[in-house]
Amino acid sequence: MASKREPTPSLRMRKIVLVICEGETEVRYLNLLKSWYKSPIRIVSHIEGTQITHSLVDKRTKELKISQWDKVNAFLMYDMDVQAINEKLKKCKAGMLLSNPCFEIWLLLHAKDQKVSIETDALIKELKKSAPVWKNYSKSPFTETQKTFLNNNTDIAVARAKKLCEFQNPSTGIYKLIEMLQSDTRL
Repeated sequence: MASKREPTPSLRMRKIVLVICEGETEVRYLNLLKSWYKSPIRIVSHIEGTQITHSLVDKRTKELKISQWDKVNAFLMYDMDVQAINEKLKKCKAGMLLSNPCFEIWLLLHAKDQKVSIETDALIKELKKSAPVWKNYSKSPFTETQKTFLNNNTDIAVARAKKLCEFQNPSTGIYKLIEMLQSDTRL
């Protein structure tokens, strides 16, 4: 006769990365990371837009923690081109993957160094000029050639991003997530 006892949860710690972001482009990029890095880290993304608050981050984190052995790291992946959102982000207790002025700075760093302050519209134009793969860039899903380009140039983008001054224009903290995923896949 089979036992009616509940199976005990695995004592192995699950690593979960919660990335709260404001838009679809960020989620599409996070889905790429999931496919590239066969990491034990589970990436969960939530689009919260302008509704971000500290209590919302706590709520989303608690929703993911199924057992006491789960380790949930919460990150915010937001653009810094809206001052009102920046004020809300400062009050949240989470890792910051902020891009100034916007997410596309991360894409641009895969193609070229950007050290001079730049506005969002000018950044999009610069991205489209930076490499043939970005010529027709729009916020729609990445093309296969764009995915390949991003994957092949990630280490270059990380090195360039690390040289920028965090939260200043231009800058991005997305490299922190990449380094976390890379270090976990090496284990």
